[in-house]
Amino acid sequence: MAVNGQTGPGAPDGGERTDAQPTGTRPEGVRPTDTRPESARPKDARRTEPESTWPKGVRLRNALLDVTPLRSSPVFRRLWIGTSLSGVGGRLTLVAVTFQVWESTGSPVWAGAVGLAQAVPLVVLGLFAGVLADRAERRRLALVTTAGQAGCVLLLAVQASVLPLPAAGVLVLVFVQSCFVAAGGPVLRTLVPRLLPPDQRAAGLALQQVSFQGSMLAGPALGGLICGWLGAGGCYLIDAVTFAAALYGLRGLPRMQPGQEPARPGLRGVRDGLAFLVRTPVIRGALLTDLAATVLTMPVGLFPVVNAERFGGDPRTLGLFLTSLAVGGVAASALSGTFTRRARPGTAMLTGAAVWGAAMVLFGLTSGRWTSLACLVLAGAADTVSVVSRGALVQTHTPDDLLGRVGAADQIVGRAGPDLGNLRAGLVADTTSTAVALVTGGLLCLGAVALVGATTADLRRSPGRSPAARTDAPAGP
Repeated sequence: MAVNGQTGPGAPDGGERTDAQPTGTRPEGVRPTDTRPESARPKDARRTEPESTWPKGVRLRNALLDVTPLRSSPVFRRLWIGTSLSGVGGRLTLVAVTFQVWESTGSPVWAGAVGLAQAVPLVVLGLFAGVLADRAERRRLALVTTAGQAGCVLLLAVQASVLPLPAAGVLVLVFVQSCFVAAGGPVLRTLVPRLLPPDQRAAGLALQQVSFQGSMLAGPALGGLICGWLGAGGCYLIDAVTFAAALYGLRGLPRMQPGQEPARPGLRGVRDGLAFLVRTPVIRGALLTDLAATVLTMPVGLFPVVNAERFGGDPRTLGLFLTSLAVGGVAASALSGTFTRRARPGTAMLTGAAVWGAAMVLFGLTSGRWTSLACLVLAGAADTVSVVSRGALVQTHTPDDLLGRVGAADQIVGRAGPDLGNLRAGLVADTTSTAVALVTGGLLCLGAVALVGATTADLRRSPGRSPAARTDAPAGP
């Protein structure tokens, strides 16, 4: 029976709601309060009373990381575990490659070329990889590209253990592996919308962010220990083993054909994707917000200078800078229920980007060790809020036919933005000072985020789902 225009699961037994009131006894527009205990409500039931009236335990539970995707979708759970282990392994390989190149050359230029060998394929091939993700069967493409990465790591392990290659040879292997990463990155970004229903996608992205931040915290430290104990070859071999877990998670995926209108090949498909980005205010605003936060305020390139100027070049402090960003990210991920359960991820994204900019201003103005680290913890937390909310916006407002190409653009922005931001910060600091570079960058970020928010009304009021995107994704078997 219809109650207030609603039928179906809103009624506990398929009949009339037990809390229904006669017409006229409840003010119009006020939904009834469900008096049943939380455990007795349907899983998809949502509380309608003000959050401040919820029991304290319910409020606390809703503030914590939402692990519903891990419980409801075994396929997503296997994928998450496999990619999390492989993420840690990737950090081991990065440490080992940098160590091996430095040991063989003693040149900071060669060591810095490792990052270049990783970045160039991602930027150059990214958009074409997005077209491929929107044309090919996605499960097969993810398996092939991941297997290619594993093969490159095995070759690195063999050369390190048997006959170490010169630095140029190592960089060639890194470059080839990064080509597989570029080809597989966009397709991996299409999986969450296919595996999780719309109301769980933000939680799924938050879980992926936990995995990323965990690898950032644990990977480099483990890489240094293993490299000192087993050498670079040991790191490569362990990474190759973790790829087995990633492949196991991917093999459990269902077949995923592209959407009803597969991408046109080559440049035509790229042009279609870029046209969608330009004409869709929510997606355009989300990517511009990320560029504002990274290009204008990325501080990592200034960490050695700040450490030398303020703290005497103490390497222990320098190490804590990056750790503080990761700690803030992990803390925000642990409390991600406070924003992944909200109906307006656009507002959360803008707020996170603005707080990031403000934290950089404070970091530029402060001189104390602990206050500096506190600013970076705040920045890391704000970055996680912005990244997860942006991912939810992008995935829920993009049709399945375009997920690969939009994911590729997001991948390029996420990679190129920080690199350009570090370059900008270095140039400004070289002509003025590190404090000026940090403060002006933070202020510019605040202004750019305010401009994006003011000129993109759809972004401010955008709900967590869009009729333009697929909303029939299964919850998993």
